[in-house]
Amino acid sequence: MKKLALLLAATIVLGACAPLAAQVRIKDIADIKGVRGNPLWAYGLVIGLNGTGDDSPASKQAITNLLRRNGLVLSPADLSSKNIASVIVTAELPPFGPAGSKVDVTVSAIGDTSSLQGGTLLMTPLMAADGQVYAVAQGPISVAGFSAGGQNASVSVNHTTVGRIPEGATIEREELAVIVENNSLTLVLKNGDFGTAQRVADAINQHYSGVAAALDSSSIQVCVPPRMSRRDLSTFIDRITMLEVQVDQPAVVVINERTGTIIVGEKVTISSVAICHGNLSIVTEEKDYVSQPQAFSKGGTTEKTHRTEISAREDAAQLVLIPQASVAQLAQVLNAMGMTPRDMIAIFQALRQAGALQATLKII
Repeated sequence: MKKLALLLAATIVLGACAPLAAQVRIKDIADIKGVRGNPLWAYGLVIGLNGTGDDSPASKQAITNLLRRNGLVLSPADLSSKNIASVIVTAELPPFGPAGSKVDVTVSAIGDTSSLQGGTLLMTPLMAADGQVYAVAQGPISVAGFSAGGQNASVSVNHTTVGRIPEGATIEREELAVIVENNSLTLVLKNGDFGTAQRVADAINQHYSGVAAALDSSSIQVCVPPRMSRRDLSTFIDRITMLEVQVDQPAVVVINERTGTIIVGEKVTISSVAICHGNLSIVTEEKDYVSQPQAFSKGGTTEKTHRTEISAREDAAQLVLIPQASVAQLAQVLNAMGMTPRDMIAIFQALRQAGALQATLKII
């Protein structure tokens, strides 16, 4: 207990000497409203597979329709090879992507294809949510893995039913992002906080007087200075987003019970509490024994018997008083007590129920 008290005192002193929050750039904590990508997708057909494709009716019908458009009349029943595969092609249209520029695409199998290695994607128009075609994809697929096998054994490395085509799609239609409305633009914080939003507005106003105002916990409206040409707008945005501000972190504890992970925010504190935590262990053992008859006995036989042995053990635990401190300091104390991550999760949940954990508890 003496060592525990000394450790707790040391952690409190170290917590008092902790450095202030670091300054971060506005561009790292906020986005400009209107600057975003748009997802694209389409059904596609991959050819040239070495017997690793699918034999689904959708693939046969797709290749049949393609051949009919080129003057070759066939029916799906005439096709029997597994060199084709049905896939879904996805990409993201950048906010300022001009027509003719290239974007990467991802190709994912939707049938019983075992591998897309060596395949080529046929020309696939990519559509957005409005049903309009914005890009066209085509090209050989790069798969980060391989699979091989024989009649009775096979081996597979990494994921072979998803591949990428670097710069595999050409943008055919531009999607112009609108970032200036009514002669102003809006910065949107990635993690909303009223204090951080006000500090962002203050930092901008120090360089451009009276142009910024915090609308709420996530939005900061910035008026474009008068007489600023469109040519100078990019320079203005770069200057205000390069400014540094201090970010306020909310008091949050995130717990992942599946992996035993605990993430504790810097501002989290606990009230003075006493903690006692013990473990109950139940051990079950299955053992086989051999029973032999007495020497010179008549009619006795050697028999095999099975026994189940169960024992219970509860570890001793002490009641430890924890004065008011941060959860980071509490974690160090619990480590000194020999607590495992799962023990700490149970303690943090109990602290929240007792009202001693001054933070939002999120379980994922």
